[in-house]
Amino acid sequence: MKAVEQPNYFKEGIIDCLPTLLGYISIGLACGIIGTASNLSVLEVTLLAIFVYAGAAQMVMTGLIAVGAPFFTIILTVAVVNIRFLLLSMTIAPHFKHESLLVRLGLGFLLTDESFGVAVIKYAKNRNEPLRKQWLMGLNITAYIVWIISCLVGALIGNWIKNPEVLGLDFALVAMFIALLVLQLELVERSKLRANLEAVATTFIGMFVFMAVMPSNLAVLVSTIIGAMMGVRREK
Repeated sequence: MKAVEQPNYFKEGIIDCLPTLLGYISIGLACGIIGTASNLSVLEVTLLAIFVYAGAAQMVMTGLIAVGAPFFTIILTVAVVNIRFLLLSMTIAPHFKHESLLVRLGLGFLLTDESFGVAVIKYAKNRNEPLRKQWLMGLNITAYIVWIISCLVGALIGNWIKNPEVLGLDFALVAMFIALLVLQLELVERSKLRANLEAVATTFIGMFVFMAVMPSNLAVLVSTIIGAMMGVRREK
């Protein structure tokens, strides 16, 4: 009897990552270019890509370092910017609750907004098929490697671009988030689309209101939590 070939979930993760690589490349190049324009060395930009691995946080760190901000201020600001990953990790954690702590930490460290979006879309397409660690590893590792290379290349060519904002490179991160939002809304059932759009609208309105009374990064977090709570309530 011919043996049934087992799916290569790691390879599937790599393939599922491919459509998002243009986003990683564009944002990574932007981070590298902005980094060198802020007088960071190629090595420093690359180390940020390896150890921070977050486009928004890297851009924030670059700006704070450029103006000579205190070390504690940089750490606290980056922590606030990246606190959204706590919410993302909590959302995806139940799929891997039977894995070891080391595996879960590895998956969490390499989780990005884009890989989270891909995972959510994959699960939404087939809720009977669980997310597998090999698949998420293939997705995450591919993105991680491409990100580091993109930041490195951006840093190398950044010496010739003194004003990145003129090219609109600072908008690359926002563009990626908009694309992920559209992809997720396409999978929402028509009966639930209004509720999802209302949650998105609540988040945007809350963000602009809260930005008047608190730091923008904290305003984004608070408004996101409120929008998510509204979405959950409407789902019920």
